[in-house]
Amino acid sequence: MNNKEGYIFWRVAYSFISDQGYRVIQLFENQKELWLEKLENKKAPIIRMLLHDLNWSNAMQRDIEFTASNGERVRKQIGKRELNVLNIYVSQFPPVDEYEYRLAKPFVFPQENKTTVTSIILANGKLESGFRNISENLSSDTHFEFQDDYSEQEVEELKKSALNLNVKKVKAEQEILFNGKPLLTYVFIVIQLAVFLWMEIHGGSTNTSTLIKYGAKVNALIYQGEWWRLITPIFLHSGFLHLVMNTLALYFLGLTVERIFGNIRFLFIYLFAGVTGFISSFLFSPIVSVGASGAIYGCFGALLYFGTIYPKLFSRTIGLNLIVVLGINLVFSFTSSGIDNYGHLGGLAGGFLAAGMMHFPKNKKWVLQLLFFFLSVTIVGGSLFYGYHSTSSTVYEDSVVMLAQEYVNKGNYKDAYKVLKDFEQKTSNPTEKTYLILGFVEYKQNLLSDAKTHLHKAIEYDSKLSTAYYYLAIINFNENNFKQAKQNAEKAVKLNPSDQDFSKLLNYINQTQSTGKEG
Repeated sequence: MNNKEGYIFWRVAYSFISDQGYRVIQLFENQKELWLEKLENKKAPIIRMLLHDLNWSNAMQRDIEFTASNGERVRKQIGKRELNVLNIYVSQFPPVDEYEYRLAKPFVFPQENKTTVTSIILANGKLESGFRNISENLSSDTHFEFQDDYSEQEVEELKKSALNLNVKKVKAEQEILFNGKPLLTYVFIVIQLAVFLWMEIHGGSTNTSTLIKYGAKVNALIYQGEWWRLITPIFLHSGFLHLVMNTLALYFLGLTVERIFGNIRFLFIYLFAGVTGFISSFLFSPIVSVGASGAIYGCFGALLYFGTIYPKLFSRTIGLNLIVVLGINLVFSFTSSGIDNYGHLGGLAGGFLAAGMMHFPKNKKWVLQLLFFFLSVTIVGGSLFYGYHSTSSTVYEDSVVMLAQEYVNKGNYKDAYKVLKDFEQKTSNPTEKTYLILGFVEYKQNLLSDAKTHLHKAIEYDSKLSTAYYYLAIINFNENNFKQAKQNAEKAVKLNPSDQDFSKLLNYINQTQSTGKEG
């Protein structure tokens, strides 16, 4: 073998690295066997090159089998279901005996049938056909003109250039992937744990009243001006399982995002995504909501932004795993009850927007960043404006009713009355849900005239509202209006005969009337 084959070997390798985007994953000590990787190339994600004189075809066959065995190990390491290996031989001459049939079709690793090796030879008299086969397998034109001979210095310089280029590309990728040393991820985890322990001691993290007290997202209170409830819920969790799941997710996703974007950018992405998650929940979900899920989905969003800017690096490193995990999480979220899906989606979008505004360290793109900034301001500002001015929305009313019910459960009728009356004054068309609970609260506060008015309004909206008739019957009875009390109690029982409280009230009214008549 002369220097020409060495030059061909390294010239082709240099082209794969510089033009095709491959990177070296293994270089044997003799520097005559090279393995390259580009996973986004579906036809040839792995290229193996061998600089060796192939004298006999049986030696070629043994080497093909070795390549398939090594390729199978690579397949398992990178987690691919199937793997195609492009195997390129650079030899001074082709084997002296019949060998073409060994290259005519790909060799499949016999034990797993998941690794396929396609072999090509570059040798005197076979260069043109060899490069044509390489071009077909890579779907890219690969062709070079070579001299008859080269000096050892030329070969060494070309080899050095190829390997240095690979080192530079690896360093550049490392600089993208490791911009910061994680710190704030651990800080947020500590804060979550500390707040959780505090709530467990002071009322319990699963107690809705405790969650509301310490800053849960409650739409009705946000409408009343408690805007900070779009921030504080990020650090609250309801129950130990909720805390554990979010803490584990934050650990794995947060560390990755903080390494890529750096500490300050991660801080902004995490908090911005958390806030946008709760803004989305504020707009579309009436439930009391807490948790870092929106901020964690923001980490997903930031990594998706990373994938849009560096698609090849994303695909080779975290791409597939991230998409699978995100898909599983979204499916789980939308098929499970009691999960604030709007908060998750808002956080996902917020993380993407925040990453676009901050971009990457040492890589400013002011036009793109300004575009993301104005887009974020428009979306967030418009959402808040709509949210605060949509006081007649169903989401707002549901939130008011839920908060009032929570106050009622605690026996706090004064605050329940306040939040319901505030809603009634702000909106022009409350539904039966508001009038029913307002009537009940007024009854409890001995505002009987107002209670009757609102219970009748509830019945105007829904004539089959048995509970409204029930409370009207109680009020009528307390006013000694037994006839009207009996009529309303009978309507309640007729609408819902299975409710024992309704039947007991009707029996009691009948007994009272009988006793009064006998007396």
